[in-house]
Amino acid sequence: MDNRLGTAPIPVGALGVDQRVQFIRRTYGHLAAAIAAFVGIEAVAFSLGIGQKVGETLLSTGAGWLLVLGGFILIGSMASRTAARSASLTAQRGALAAYVVFEAIIFMPLLWLAHLQSLALGGGSVIAPAGLITLLGFAALTGVAVTSKKDFSFLGGLLKWAGIVALLAIVGAVLFGAQLGTWFSVAMIAFAGASILFSTSRILRHFPEDRYVSAALELFASVALMFWYVLRLMMASRD
Repeated sequence: MDNRLGTAPIPVGALGVDQRVQFIRRTYGHLAAAIAAFVGIEAVAFSLGIGQKVGETLLSTGAGWLLVLGGFILIGSMASRTAARSASLTAQRGALAAYVVFEAIIFMPLLWLAHLQSLALGGGSVIAPAGLITLLGFAALTGVAVTSKKDFSFLGGLLKWAGIVALLAIVGAVLFGAQLGTWFSVAMIAFAGASILFSTSRILRHFPEDRYVSAALELFASVALMFWYVLRLMMASRD
């Protein structure tokens, strides 16, 4: 739909079945590509020793974590806004690619800690099982959002305030050296699950058909958040 004519874009939920199916295929195709790129970046980075160096650097100082947190919020906001507003498919994909790369950097310290834990305690790493659990959880929640046909937009306000509280808790823990503990990870997994329900419902109901890259970015952010806290929880269970 041409916005220059002053008309609002038609949401994909109001389009025909064929157009909705195409939108879904494009969205989840880009999501799958983003996840594969994330895994590939981590594999290459750690095989070259880059992941270890980044992990050690950021783990050595609390200020480093605050820098990562601030950068994550800034880059995430910019990438999401670019993908949502840009009419250029190249710009949308560039925003998604930048977000995937930045997420990969953020994950390096946690993945490095998980690797060190596996070496110290023996046995296999929890990284792959955490990834599998995350994908299964995502698939189950997506199924709920799609098959129930329920509008989960009511979760938006709750997610906003819960996100602010979580952010304050994380900043406080970094500044004062506190441990947020197992229950915080459980709560954040629930938060990520609610975010998946909200995002899936919103994407299928309200996104224009040319914003499938933006939809993939939003879903990738929720999947990454769930993976982070599933991994943390599994690591805590081994201590």
